[in-house]
Amino acid sequence: MSKMSIETERWALNGPTMGTRWSALFYATKAFDRGPVRDALQAAVDEVDTQMSTWKPDSNLMRLNAAPPDTWVKMPRRLIEVLRLALDIGRASGGAFDIGMGDAVAAWGFGSAAADQHLIRNALDAARQPAHTVLELDVSGARVRKTAPITLDLNGIAKGYGVDRLAETLRDFDILSGLVGIDGEMRALDLRPNGQPWTIAIEAPNADRRASHSLLALQDAAVATSGDYRHVVTVQGRRLSHTMDPITGAPLRSSPASVTVVARSCAEADAWATALMVLGSTTGGELAARHGLDVLFLIREANGFRAHAIGPLFDGGAVPGADRERSAIG
Repeated sequence: MSKMSIETERWALNGPTMGTRWSALFYATKAFDRGPVRDALQAAVDEVDTQMSTWKPDSNLMRLNAAPPDTWVKMPRRLIEVLRLALDIGRASGGAFDIGMGDAVAAWGFGSAAADQHLIRNALDAARQPAHTVLELDVSGARVRKTAPITLDLNGIAKGYGVDRLAETLRDFDILSGLVGIDGEMRALDLRPNGQPWTIAIEAPNADRRASHSLLALQDAAVATSGDYRHVVTVQGRRLSHTMDPITGAPLRSSPASVTVVARSCAEADAWATALMVLGSTTGGELAARHGLDVLFLIREANGFRAHAIGPLFDGGAVPGADRERSAIG
């Protein structure tokens, strides 16, 4: 037995955030005081929620949404960091990832209020410009300006960024081996003390039950999944998933059942998973390959799910069952 495994033990902390819960699993000494670490982890995700929530009317993001066009608005550094990454991925994805869909998200009932037919008509009729063409960032001055009316929504990246903040917080306490997550978005720090990677379950995209489709082994990498089976609403008898089509202003009519992305940061994985849901397995798969992404598309078929894998991690198509693993080394 190694010296590390003798001197450390497993710790698990969790708490509320963004309508769900965060979790942190890590190894530290038996004399470890978990109180300050738990407080710091909670403060990290609280900061993300306070700055980026569309459910809190006084959040920094909602203050930016309320500001008139052509007005520079002071914003916190971390929010600008997320906006910058979101706009970069928006450009790289040809607008498939678009944080300017806040009006559509709210109209179709995926915000704090139920679906509204009048707002739905407005969202469908809106002349849309991608957020990366409308939003200007002054990073050095910590300012943001909209050049046209737009309603921003960061739900496709904020949870991933929250996971990254959990990982950074553990490192601030010199905890270098751990696994953190929010609602299925996960990031691994290094290896477990026994030298093995952290094992993550990729969920089978079933609406009625939870089950693993396959397992993934992570080291210093993050994973996020977007799917059509969890966050849904029913509008006029139609079951609709939460991912918006930036072209139509409506929920996607056709998409993969789920898209799982492995990346260096969870914010990147989160945003790319949304973009690739919008693009689908053919166009999205080609884009993912050009950007060197590791991606697993699960596509519904009559007898189950067909897997379409991109990148060396998933290695061109054969996907493990729940009793096998693939290894992601970041």
